[in-house]
Amino acid sequence: MRLLVTNDDGVHAPGIAALAGAAAATGHDVIVVAPQVDYSGAGAAVGPVHSRSGIDYTGHVLAGLEDVPAFGIDGPPALAVILACVGGFGPRPDLVLSGINHGVNVGRSALHSGTIGAALTAAHFGLSALAVSLRYGPDPVPWETPASLAAALVAVVGTAPASTVLSLNVPDVPLSELRGVRLGRLGRSGTIRSAVHEGTTSDLDGGSGAHPRVSLPSLEGGTLRLDLTPPATSAPPDDVSTDAALVANGFASITALTGVHEATDLPAALLADLIAASSLGH
Repeated sequence: MRLLVTNDDGVHAPGIAALAGAAAATGHDVIVVAPQVDYSGAGAAVGPVHSRSGIDYTGHVLAGLEDVPAFGIDGPPALAVILACVGGFGPRPDLVLSGINHGVNVGRSALHSGTIGAALTAAHFGLSALAVSLRYGPDPVPWETPASLAAALVAVVGTAPASTVLSLNVPDVPLSELRGVRLGRLGRSGTIRSAVHEGTTSDLDGGSGAHPRVSLPSLEGGTLRLDLTPPATSAPPDDVSTDAALVANGFASITALTGVHEATDLPAALLADLIAASSLGH
């Protein structure tokens, strides 16, 4: 198989070198195409491609992987996948590996992850993909744990139905300390918990006390301070079967994902109301 390795942390990130090395060790044909700079949080964005005459790219040599062709592009990871799939970097890949992201992509964060966005983009081309993320933690970073798991999964994902997308989230522990691998449900938690404007506050209800006081933004602009979810160190109490809870408990989590698809389960009455409301007398 021809394996495309990409990421959203950038072509120079240590995680992509670990993943590319593990992929190359499987004996398959490997090519690396990734953003030139960090595009974390880009989701499946491609950027303003219609207003550009082309996409700049630069060749790179990854340490210890001199025989693996590697390229950095001026764009996000989903664009890297598209360019590879339409022949921009040689033969079309058979499988896409995205990562290793330094930080888990669990719960609602999966929607915004550039790592997962690249994998979902591959699915639109009929390719299966594996997105790999490692919980952020102190040095030394155990890259070998997610890299070894990804390498073991290549053969299985390669024979999966077309457009299969899997998200692998791994705790930051040595491979010998990993408690196992489980199928995890996508949790409901997200990275951003709140945004606070440190300006003048006022009562939304005019002082009746029915609503809490909130910080209102200035029309002149300013800064919103984000309250971010800290790296998970213990299992969330609500559901131990979610991706976030499994990682917090020392397990690697595999979650199957789907991208943009037409909804076919809307109530017939709602569909009829939509048509009626948009007819405008016709």
